Amino acid sequence: MKKWSFLFILVMIILSSCEEQKELSSINPENWSKRAIDISALDSLEYGKSYLSVYSQIYNRTEHVKSNLTTTVSMRNKSETDTIYLLRAEYFDTEGTSLRNYFNQTIYLAPLETTEIIIEELDISGGTGSNFIIEWKTPLNCPEPLFEGIMTSTMGQQGISFTTKAERID
Repeated sequence: MKKWSFLFILVMIILSSCEEQKELSSINPENWSKRAIDISALDSLEYGKSYLSVYSQIYNRTEHVKSNLTTTVSMRNKSETDTIYLLRAEYFDTEGTSLRNYFNQTIYLAPLETTEIIIEELDISGGTGSNFIIEWKTPLNCPEPLFEGIMTSTMGQQGISFTTKAERID
């Protein structure tokens, strides 16, 4: 009986670890639909587009060894009074191929609100030169949103972290 109990527990541990590796992003797409908003009636909004470089991997010691990174894309509304609107957050790999768009409808960020996109360390599809194009709209005279990439990893007792900041490209 002990043998079967041990075998059952071992199988459950293996199955649960396999399930964990299937998840590539901790952000549930259903959360974006809760933030969806129709802005077609708001015709006085200013349009902007930003480029954000992020890294799924970086070279380590040589060009033949890469380290995987967890990436957080932080999308922040810097206004104390105005709501801003995000139209698109599209993720591209090193070759410029679109990997995914994180929301298919306009979403809002309330004053001083922040939302994130998390790219798990196991998701190396972006490679060493991945990036985002983020399109947004703001009310007139509203501060532009702030988009940052935060990349982190730990290997043994060593850790690495660095940030990138988006640039407006339109």
